[in-house]
Amino acid sequence: MRHRVIVCSTCRNKGDEDFRGPDLAEALQDSFAADPVLQDFSVETHECLSSCARPQSLSFRAEGKAAYLFAGVDPVADRSDIAAFARLYAQSGDGWIEDARPAGRLRFCLVGRIPA
Repeated sequence: MRHRVIVCSTCRNKGDEDFRGPDLAEALQDSFAADPVLQDFSVETHECLSSCARPQSLSFRAEGKAAYLFAGVDPVADRSDIAAFARLYAQSGDGWIEDARPAGRLRFCLVGRIPA
């Protein structure tokens, strides 16, 4: 099964000059490639995930699994929590995460979970 992390490429905080999504996507690609559990993930960027009021946003998707949208993610501080959630997601048969505590602060950034 191919898992996907989609990072908004156009998110930025008010007053910021730079978009932080492409840098986050690149960092996730590198760290996921080094982790045997996460090597199945593709990390992609997409323009606007419609969470502009709470940048940075990203989503998790896989065929036959629930999809997740997160916003207000800190591209630097939350990287390990993103990886922790990715492990939970990869190990879940249907994508339904009942206990997201291992994902740390990321679980408080959840905007929505969409059934498969």
